[in-house]
Amino acid sequence: MKPQRIIVALLALALLVAAGCAREGGSRGSEESSGTATASGDFGDLTKVCGPGTAKSASAQGVTASEIQVGMFSDIGFTKNPDFVDAAKVFTSWCNAAGGINGRKLVNKLRDTKLMEVRQRMLDACREDFFLVGGSAALDGLGVKDRLSCLLPEFPAQVTQTANTASDLQLGAGSSASESVNPYSGFQDWLIKEAYPDSAGAVGMINGDSPITKVMGDKMSESLTAAGAKIVYNELYPIAGVSDWTPYAQAIKSNNVKGLIFFGDFRYLAKLEDVLTSMNYKLDWIDANANSYNDMFLDAAKSSLGTQNNVLDMSGTAPLDAAAQVPAVRQLQDLFEQYAPDGDITFQVLRAFQSWLLFAKSATGCGDNLTRACVYDAASKETAWTGGGLQAPVDLSRPLAEQTRCFNVQKATAKGWETADFKPNNGVFRCGFTPYKYIRDFGKPTTLADVGKSRSELK
Repeated sequence: MKPQRIIVALLALALLVAAGCAREGGSRGSEESSGTATASGDFGDLTKVCGPGTAKSASAQGVTASEIQVGMFSDIGFTKNPDFVDAAKVFTSWCNAAGGINGRKLVNKLRDTKLMEVRQRMLDACREDFFLVGGSAALDGLGVKDRLSCLLPEFPAQVTQTANTASDLQLGAGSSASESVNPYSGFQDWLIKEAYPDSAGAVGMINGDSPITKVMGDKMSESLTAAGAKIVYNELYPIAGVSDWTPYAQAIKSNNVKGLIFFGDFRYLAKLEDVLTSMNYKLDWIDANANSYNDMFLDAAKSSLGTQNNVLDMSGTAPLDAAAQVPAVRQLQDLFEQYAPDGDITFQVLRAFQSWLLFAKSATGCGDNLTRACVYDAASKETAWTGGGLQAPVDLSRPLAEQTRCFNVQKATAKGWETADFKPNNGVFRCGFTPYKYIRDFGKPTTLADVGKSRSELK
């Protein structure tokens, strides 16, 4: 491959493995919508998230008496993935129909990073936006110093690089493989100690051969070994994929792998599973990770779904098949039916919508004197944030790495993604595990001090 194509392929792979970057939603696991939602301004168990008011001042950059401009990052120009754009469209349409933020119209400004233009778009946002909400960029670490230099807070849907993960002036991003702890250790403990204990001595991993993704394998190796698992197979594959997955399948079989973790394009995983199935080799489990929570994977792997046991961790985010138990999920389905009937409710949408809710609720509480500091401080006081019920409770007043976590497991079936029997203890979640803290140094998040700023300067 030519160097330029290698770089593009490497970065594309990073997109696919970073915190569950999927295009299609797990709609097969959803229930029928209950009808068209009304814009009451309430969402789930949250009241008066949006509504009318008499705001009159132009209190901050991006804020006028009639509008609030909020930036939203997305690599849509490269990935063609509309998830964050769809979530922003649905939320702002619903919020504005309910009266906006104290009467101010909420305006979403798409910052299309096109994969490689993160810093350029961040500088644009620094000049124009009030806040950054509900988005993500695969190379988000490239813009974090500029964001902190201009004191621009963000409530992202997800984060991907260590430099940006848990950086200052950031809240609500949720679990990420780039954290200083392993947010999936509860799920992995369930796999190797409860659900499939015989697999603990025979875990395998396949990972894309790139500096960006290999670190994820290094982290999982450390965490799983500490949990008592034995890694019997650990292989890399070319970042551009392979034409024949037979050698990998044969190696998995010859090493008697019982549990497999796969980092990469879910379409590659589907091809690998087809080969394993044709060889009559069935694993106890395959961790397909959250980027497979979509119909595209179900279609690609349909000939193997009856044989291979694909599971994934939703990291405390309510799944679509929980609509009957979680009113917030049902309401989100209703809102998409009303404002984006052709859109898919994906894992990214579920994460993004929570970020928009956090911003709107916090901003509404600030009244006419809407400032960045007021919104950020209000959100920081949420000690049991659930996004109206879309996620397990999180204490936003404390660093996420210091908290116990929740997980919930989905299983791929011919009927769609369905909740596995993982013994939830808090609604549709299982809560109370402490994530494993890595011993190796995998980097640190960026702070205000790194750019010569302090929290007291946020206005």
